[in-house]
Amino acid sequence: MKPLAYLNAPFWLMGVVGAEKSLKKNPILGSETLNSWGLHKKRVQIAANLAAARRKRLASTLNSEDRAFFDENGYFVTRNFLPDADFEALKQEIFGKPFEAREMRQGAAVTRMTPLPPAILNVNPAIARALRDPRAVAQIRYAASQSGQPMGFLQTVIAQPSGKKDPQTNVHADTFHATSKAWLFLQDVGEDDGPFCFVPGSHKLMEKRLDWQHQCSMSASRGQDSHHASGSFRISSEELEALGLPQPKRMAVPANTLVVADTFAFHGRTPSDKPTVRCEVHWHMRRNPFLPWTGLDPKSLPGIRERELQLFMPIADAMEKYAKKRNVWRPVGAVPVNSEPHV
Repeated sequence: MKPLAYLNAPFWLMGVVGAEKSLKKNPILGSETLNSWGLHKKRVQIAANLAAARRKRLASTLNSEDRAFFDENGYFVTRNFLPDADFEALKQEIFGKPFEAREMRQGAAVTRMTPLPPAILNVNPAIARALRDPRAVAQIRYAASQSGQPMGFLQTVIAQPSGKKDPQTNVHADTFHATSKAWLFLQDVGEDDGPFCFVPGSHKLMEKRLDWQHQCSMSASRGQDSHHASGSFRISSEELEALGLPQPKRMAVPANTLVVADTFAFHGRTPSDKPTVRCEVHWHMRRNPFLPWTGLDPKSLPGIRERELQLFMPIADAMEKYAKKRNVWRPVGAVPVNSEPHV
């Protein structure tokens, strides 16, 4: 490591008590010595305990049946989420015009992200209603174990089988703590359409899972898989079996289905042998896992609320221009959400 790199030491230390997950970029988090003493294991355990406490405070926002299903399985699934008229209006707004978008290519797949700042929502009321639907927001917050403002956008996943592997088809956990993603599917997703897959029950921190996390932390920073080294640990079918977990369940669902998942659980994108295009309203929610409270979310403040991508992307572009840190999300201009990829 270059001597000047140690100027980052205060930021590395701050990352230990925050949401930072990369064992490769943060040498404290990736230290084999510290992790042999239990650093990563302790972060996972504390984060899980705090998540459980926060979920208890959020429990009243859900009906008991939905909450019990999530607590057992780690995800929500709601078919016919929107009334038929609202869903048709939503599709007309989304598919009826081009939107400013960005794209990221990962192997055989391109993900298109279409931000939805207030200027877009103000003239697309059906999109605004869906994005702000209180039932969706309540499920997203419970899965993330946090209150506050989820980040929402339109997402299109374009799979183009080419011999290159899509890294998202490796079953994985996004990070070391409870966090959520949600998808309101705009079209039917069949078994061979590359559906989202999820390992039911794998959001629970059982002793075998905690030991597995510990073992991964001992070598991840040296791993060849960049995603694994960044703290998004990959897991094999054999390892799932050893942990006493089932194999991933494919979420083949009809249009107008909402799926919300805690992505500390193991999940992925099922490989498809044919070209596929999947469009959805998509949400992310990830916060500092070591905060004991559920509120006080700065992303909910006026001027920031629903503008997270609008504010962040210019910063990422500037970092690429002046600090040579490439922004993987490439601007592609105004394009239809279901058009061919541009990267």
